[in-house]
Amino acid sequence: MPNPQWLTWARRLQAIAQSGLTFCHEKFDVQRYQEISAIAAEIMASGAALPSDEPIAALFTEQAGYATPKVDVRVAVFHDSRILLVRELEDGGWTLPGGWVDVGEPPSTAAARETREESGYDVRVTKLAALYDRNLHGHTPHAFHAYKLFFLGELCGGSPQDSHETAGAQFFPEHQLPPLSLSRVTNGQIAHMFEHLRNPELPTSFD
Repeated sequence: MPNPQWLTWARRLQAIAQSGLTFCHEKFDVQRYQEISAIAAEIMASGAALPSDEPIAALFTEQAGYATPKVDVRVAVFHDSRILLVRELEDGGWTLPGGWVDVGEPPSTAAARETREESGYDVRVTKLAALYDRNLHGHTPHAFHAYKLFFLGELCGGSPQDSHETAGAQFFPEHQLPPLSLSRVTNGQIAHMFEHLRNPELPTSFD
């Protein structure tokens, strides 16, 4: 399912405004870019049927520097042909453990860290299985454009633990998956991770 057109427009306007505010110094240009950012917030709030555009405007204000896609990492960890999923407190859905990459952190390091923090399990990242544009893979709409990196990970130890973002870490068979957090992972993406499990020679998928 493609993103709604209003979201695409709002993202583009926000990116133009953010990059413009990074490089411009003339006060009237600054005002114009601030107005563009405010319009983007209004579009996004209206499209999402929010009662106010203030939370979106505040979110945009936190962004700085040249606008680029964000990076989200996910890890597929298997045990006895079952895949590790964690349940998100935010929406109650299940997902591969993962999250945003921190500045200065290699993606594989972030992937292992997020897995440990969200599930309690220690893993060794072994392969980049897929690098996807979030817009192209059926996720629910999100305020920002993002790339999603899916790694395979080898289970090294640990035990299931909850975190401040998750409650529940379990291994599931391929055809008995729980309801997923579609903002974070889709059934098709998990199916592709099982393909990599069965065929380790598969190349990295992209886009």
